[in-house]
Amino acid sequence: MVTDLQTRLLTELEPVVEANLERHLSVARPWNPHDYVPWSRGRDFAFLGGEDWTPEDSPLDPVAQAALTLNLLTEDNLPSYHREIATRFGRDGAWGQWVGQWTAEEGRHSIAIRDYLVVTRGVDPSNLERMRMAHTVAGYDSGDKTPLEAVAYVSFQELATRVSHRNTGRASGCPIADQLLARVALDENLHMVFYRNLMAAALEIEPDAAMAAICKEIVGFQMPGAGMEGFAENAITIAKAGIYDLRIHHDDVLQPILRYWRIFERSDFGPDGEQARETLAQFLAAVDERARYYEEKAAARAYAQV
Repeated sequence: MVTDLQTRLLTELEPVVEANLERHLSVARPWNPHDYVPWSRGRDFAFLGGEDWTPEDSPLDPVAQAALTLNLLTEDNLPSYHREIATRFGRDGAWGQWVGQWTAEEGRHSIAIRDYLVVTRGVDPSNLERMRMAHTVAGYDSGDKTPLEAVAYVSFQELATRVSHRNTGRASGCPIADQLLARVALDENLHMVFYRNLMAAALEIEPDAAMAAICKEIVGFQMPGAGMEGFAENAITIAKAGIYDLRIHHDDVLQPILRYWRIFERSDFGPDGEQARETLAQFLAAVDERARYYEEKAAARAYAQV
């Protein structure tokens, strides 16, 4: 719900959006998805007289297949993500320019990853297309987020996506996939910096409202692909492989951004901000404890196998 406060914040943040858009354009480097795909490995499928996919075709292990599929299908819902941010930020002025720039850059990710998987026969392309259709038709709805809550959410979500892509590339066992996903991760990092900087400015303008938004989005955080078919199973596989688990979420996603915002050092919160900060501190402690529990279980399993 957009209140008078939220509308005022959108207006007051406009110069910050403009400055950070200029910064983004000065450091972002154009790239071509087709440059990262090993086209020489491609061959026709049965429809054009070749052979359809079989499991033996894939050079990827099951963990890499699960991670790449999850990452790709998450990227596939770009039309829904565009609607989400265009609705909250508007399509005019600097906000609108950013929405368009972000959407165009994000579009390269699914193009490149899908081309890589189809050309290398990394996963079953027919099943991949079936899942894409189901996931995209279902769309993505983040609920009734305010613009400020949306900025808080994407600050963490963009970094989580960067970490997931980067770790997937390293775990893939394929130098080409690693190179491709490193390039995608670079885009995601620049997007994170943009949103992180906006939230930093919001904390200066309205500390209590910004702190409440940050707390709400961390406590209720879910990746945008959480509703897709097989997400829970794939997420467990990915977590066990150390690509993205609760420890990584706590240490490499939440904590770096909170430190950048100086959340636990600030002295400008009123009662509402202080309450949100206390709630957040308790939640982070619980996440850390849960992550430690999973680490101990994994260590015990590894010890039992020795």
